[in-house]
Amino acid sequence: MSYGPNENQNYYPPPPSPTPMNGKSIAGFVLGVLSIIVPYIGFLLGIVAVILSALSLKEIRIRYEQGRGLAIAGLVCGIVGTLLYAILILFFIIFIYAAASYTPY
Repeated sequence: MSYGPNENQNYYPPPPSPTPMNGKSIAGFVLGVLSIIVPYIGFLLGIVAVILSALSLKEIRIRYEQGRGLAIAGLVCGIVGTLLYAILILFFIIFIYAAASYTPY
């Protein structure tokens, strides 16, 4: 019994390609961490991180991409960084107002 050149070979389908990672979730995570670490511009970085992370969560849900954990981490870090620097700015404004209205006896 002789076999032809391709009769005894089993062909399997190639493995599925991995789902792509959402770039906005990576950017949101990086900016969220930087919003906590970087002074003076952390407030603005936190706002951008919250926006990018929220957009990436929506895109991940629609396109079935990876990066949901990074987007959630970026959202949390962005909110924490924004609140941290908002409170610091508020205390600074209150301090300046109190110092300006101080009258020595």
